[in-house]
Amino acid sequence: MPTIPSGRSLLDSDVLLRRAGLTIDMHYADFGAGMLGHFVLPACEIVGPGGEVYAVDILKEALQSVESRAQMENVTNLHIVWGDFERSGGVKIPAGSLHIISFVNVARVLMKSSVPIEEAKRLLRENGRVLVVDWKPGIGSIIVDEQRRVRSDAVHKLFVEHGFHLLEAFDAGPQHWGLIFKLSTA
Repeated sequence: MPTIPSGRSLLDSDVLLRRAGLTIDMHYADFGAGMLGHFVLPACEIVGPGGEVYAVDILKEALQSVESRAQMENVTNLHIVWGDFERSGGVKIPAGSLHIISFVNVARVLMKSSVPIEEAKRLLRENGRVLVVDWKPGIGSIIVDEQRRVRSDAVHKLFVEHGFHLLEAFDAGPQHWGLIFKLSTA
């Protein structure tokens, strides 16, 4: 029976965050943080005590799980944000305060509406970045159905249409693609 890769063997969040440019003293948010804090907890370590990290999710149970893990690990620079990035103004983080936002395994949400991208624009600082990571289509897996996978070129097109430019497209792991965008300045 084949093994199912997990943790860093599937998606190394530390490597991806650093690739996106996350460094000491930055402010970062993960939109759709999920139950494990797979991106926010490594981000807390990368940005250090002078930085701020926001775990954003609409599911309170997911946020409670992340908060419990953060408390066990004595993380002090993590903010739990119950919010809806699919609604304009739905994320209660100060406008223009974030250096980097990530959307991990939520590309299907991005394809339904431009609101998440506009919400990211509202919250990003000038020259802010967005990291988008999702499942590659056409790679057989029992983890995620093929119908739930989104092509990276479709996401690329959406972000460009909303004032971002692509900095990098890359393989984010054995079953994931990654895109890094920068908010274009007028």
